[in-house]
Amino acid sequence: MRTIVVMNQKGGVGKTTTSVNLSAGLANAGRRVCLVDLDPQAHASLHVGVEAHGNTPTIYDVFGDKQTINDARQLVAPNFWCVPSNIDLAAAEMELADVPGRELILKAAVNEVRQQNYYDYLVMDCPPSLGVLTVNALAAAEEVFIPLQPHFLALHGLSKLFETTALVNRRLNRQLRVSGVVLCMYETGTRLAADIAEDLAAFLANSDPHAPWAGAQIFRSRIRRNIKLAEAPSHGKPIFQYAPKCHGAEDYAALIEEVMDSEESGEQLPAQAA
Repeated sequence: MRTIVVMNQKGGVGKTTTSVNLSAGLANAGRRVCLVDLDPQAHASLHVGVEAHGNTPTIYDVFGDKQTINDARQLVAPNFWCVPSNIDLAAAEMELADVPGRELILKAAVNEVRQQNYYDYLVMDCPPSLGVLTVNALAAAEEVFIPLQPHFLALHGLSKLFETTALVNRRLNRQLRVSGVVLCMYETGTRLAADIAEDLAAFLANSDPHAPWAGAQIFRSRIRRNIKLAEAPSHGKPIFQYAPKCHGAEDYAALIEEVMDSEESGEQLPAQAA
């Protein structure tokens, strides 16, 4: 089972869009996928048409040791499950403040489903912060995907993300690595986008070979700006169901091909800027 965290502490960079459409596309390709929504805003849950009300189990119950991941999941499409979130999760950081081993709660839950060999992919959509929920995801996963808008300030914030992954790698999870950067809201006609991609590729190529981001690839597939990607969440559908012929669907389909190409070898591709 591949465990992938999709994270960026900056909001509005395509994080949830990538989490949902990556998961949906892999499921369409026949992989068994579980999407775990770790954001109290529950945008990933809403994007796949799940609203958790009343006694509906959520990821909050998993943190409270009241439910397992499989108990809290909902089937949203063939091969595709979602463990939903809601606003209750916002209280988790405060409630877990004095809990011993609070950073490893999700890891125990993920290890349980890993042993059952039920999923091919478990994708975790993180909140736009580097708090205890994100740290739990990093402690539980083996891979990190970073959606990045190719702007200078977004690139500037990348150093904090890398510092966090290095800290978790040292203290909680030696298997953690940054395996890829997804360039989202890409504007093909601008020089800025190409410059940012080149700078990022150069940085990755010259990184400390022992850093958890060493060898991370910049996915060749660029996710172009596309209004259909913005419209799809309001309809509770991934892009492949909402507008399967739009540029957004084409771009995410290409990304999914890249992700699946690395399944057998488990190897990372070299950083590229092209």
